[in-house]
Amino acid sequence: MIWLPLLASSLIFREVCAIPSFDGTVIPVLHSRSSCSGNTATTRDEWCDYDISTDYYNEVPDTGVTREYWLELTDVTVAPDGVSRSAQAINGSIPGPTLFADWGDTVVVHVTNTLSTSSNGTSLHFHGIRQNFTNQNDGVVSITQCPTPPGSSITYTWRATQYGTTWYHSHFALQAWEGVFGGIIINGPSSANYDEDLGVMFLNDWSHQTVDELYESAETSGPPTLTTGLINGTNVYDTTGHRFNTSFTEGTTYRLRLVNAAIDSHFKFSIDNHTMQVIAADLVPITPFNTSILSIGMGQRYDVIITANQSSVAENFWMRAIPQSACSSNDNSDDIRGIVYYGDSASTPETTGYSYIDSCADEDTSNLVPYVSKTVSSQTETEDESVTVGKNSNNLFKWYLNSTTMVVDWENPTVLQVYDGATAFNTSNAVISLPDAGQWVYTVISTTMPVPHPIHLHGFDFYILAQGTGTYSDSVTLNMDNPPRRDVAMLPASGYIVLAFETDNPGAWLMHCHIGWHTSEGFGLQWVVRESEIADLIDYESLNATCAAWKTYASDNSVTEDDSGI
Repeated sequence: MIWLPLLASSLIFREVCAIPSFDGTVIPVLHSRSSCSGNTATTRDEWCDYDISTDYYNEVPDTGVTREYWLELTDVTVAPDGVSRSAQAINGSIPGPTLFADWGDTVVVHVTNTLSTSSNGTSLHFHGIRQNFTNQNDGVVSITQCPTPPGSSITYTWRATQYGTTWYHSHFALQAWEGVFGGIIINGPSSANYDEDLGVMFLNDWSHQTVDELYESAETSGPPTLTTGLINGTNVYDTTGHRFNTSFTEGTTYRLRLVNAAIDSHFKFSIDNHTMQVIAADLVPITPFNTSILSIGMGQRYDVIITANQSSVAENFWMRAIPQSACSSNDNSDDIRGIVYYGDSASTPETTGYSYIDSCADEDTSNLVPYVSKTVSSQTETEDESVTVGKNSNNLFKWYLNSTTMVVDWENPTVLQVYDGATAFNTSNAVISLPDAGQWVYTVISTTMPVPHPIHLHGFDFYILAQGTGTYSDSVTLNMDNPPRRDVAMLPASGYIVLAFETDNPGAWLMHCHIGWHTSEGFGLQWVVRESEIADLIDYESLNATCAAWKTYASDNSVTEDDSGI
């Protein structure tokens, strides 16, 4: 799960289920656990007095439990594939510690910024967490907060109203891809049984230069070629490094929680000779389906169950994360691999991978059937967003939605503007106002360019009403009866996607492409939902304190904003 030089703190987190402090001591969680035992290997569809059919949008267990975590960001030197470079870590590890909660718990995360070498501000976004009526805790600089400067701390509090697998990551510039990310597991029911939970598995692309160093070439020449990739924070390069490996026991079923945390790689994931039963897409449990290869866009998550039934075929099997050349470039695309082994120890596999078509498309929507069925109502508002790219007056690439490239201000976040009574926003802030509750908003995003984009919406699960190549028109049939729901979906190359959501969560919510270069180059917009209700949800003292600290730090250190601000 983590890079070998950075081992200790994360293992304390996972195995002891306690909180490491900054001096390495272990601080026990003081809040009592719920008396509910959850479920067992043969009753995974149950959870206390609830089950997999419970409508979690409207009904959530009241556990009375608070999970509290302390995270510290530091500048580090790492060698995840044996090649040393600078990076940024959480509690000394990349990925950072996994945050655990039960469905219905309250989660409190204290973040201290100690990035004294890089002089970076920071924030933490809890990707896919809906933040129901807790918009200020969404952790997006320029939208819900000012950056937290070095030497300062911030606390995020939210309720685990969903369950399943997701991740947290910085939402300050390209910091997430310097190492500031980690997993989130919210325990709850499952749509299929399994024996053991293997936890979160991150798939990352990786370069021997930092992404900040690469950003200049991305702005001037287009997306750079990445050096290699990592499986759970490790891989080999030439003759150095270490492969991820895990052991299987014949007859055992394993839950694996896959997260694509790449900056610019669409992965196809597989384990030679094994079949995966897919049980969740993002934080939405689905009717299970089987596949041998899984297509995972940036920011997406899939929970899969794998039956260990191949020990008679071989003792060692390749686990493969293959970046798709149809949408990005990687110099080591054939060797981003781990090992699954039966027996006492791993050795080099001799197995052959499944055949596949190189593409950057989503899984077929017909397979992504939400277990809790929902019907989409007719729209009360429709937005059409066409995607284009061009160069600005400084000859730098910028992405545009309806001729607007998003630029927002670290020192003046949207929620602060709302609190101060703003009635209008700068055009470059890319704000769409949705003042009323109970609206169904349909968004048509289209492109004529042969470049796909993973579209991520904060604050909501959206419904995928249509997705395809070619030109969108009114003749396209929209799926209104329990369509796929999730928080990241692929806009196909030279195609369109139609998304719907209901305005049931007040706040300023970002929607953006999850390719890191594109986010920094302005590919985003924000929905200001039920603006009249937002001010009452804001903890002004906390918001203002962070902004004051950032303004002082930026002024004293001559910090300038050189990207979109998100």
